[in-house]
Amino acid sequence: MSSGPLDGSAAPKLPDAPSRRRRRPKPPPTAYNRSSGSTIDLPAGHAAQVFPIGSSTGFIGEAFSMDSLEFMRWAAVRYDEDRFVLVVLFHLMGSQKPGGLIEATHEDVAKALGYSRPHISRVFNVLEVDGALRKLQRGVYQLNPAASLRGGLREPRKGEKKRPKAGMGDRVEQLDLLREIMEDPNAPEAFRAMAAPGAKLEMRKESDGEGKATS
Repeated sequence: MSSGPLDGSAAPKLPDAPSRRRRRPKPPPTAYNRSSGSTIDLPAGHAAQVFPIGSSTGFIGEAFSMDSLEFMRWAAVRYDEDRFVLVVLFHLMGSQKPGGLIEATHEDVAKALGYSRPHISRVFNVLEVDGALRKLQRGVYQLNPAASLRGGLREPRKGEKKRPKAGMGDRVEQLDLLREIMEDPNAPEAFRAMAAPGAKLEMRKESDGEGKATS
């Protein structure tokens, strides 16, 4: 006896059984997985996923920075009793250009944070004494690259002409910057000490009897 339909038409084809192999969900479209359109041939049974060269397009504000966790831990302890230093420090870390350069006067920072200029000047002095910041010229400062560094292409300073085409020499390299600092006779001693290879930041170890560390 035939099991087909009575009208003589072909029996409907049942769908294939679902594969037991789990499919990996497609990643969301981000700056890290955009395809450039280029194709390459791979051997049968092989697959590849291509990512563009790491850039700053996938970070907040389209910029990235390399911050020393050791420095941040040290700063949290060192400025615990003067936390306004941390407020200004975080602002400077977010304001830096490639190479750690900050083009801002004390007045600019004071206006941005809503404080008076003397408050900002005092903090700048604290950070300079500790070696986290140095003044290059009026309105131009540099955060210590060993503590915090914004990557990317080096931008011209105030008064410099921008090159028509960026090259390898314009790329910010942290080790090169640290080497330049160590060889710079005009770099403050505290700034050079923090930039030195293997520099150790002194932490407070003693206790005041109430469970809080003291210097």
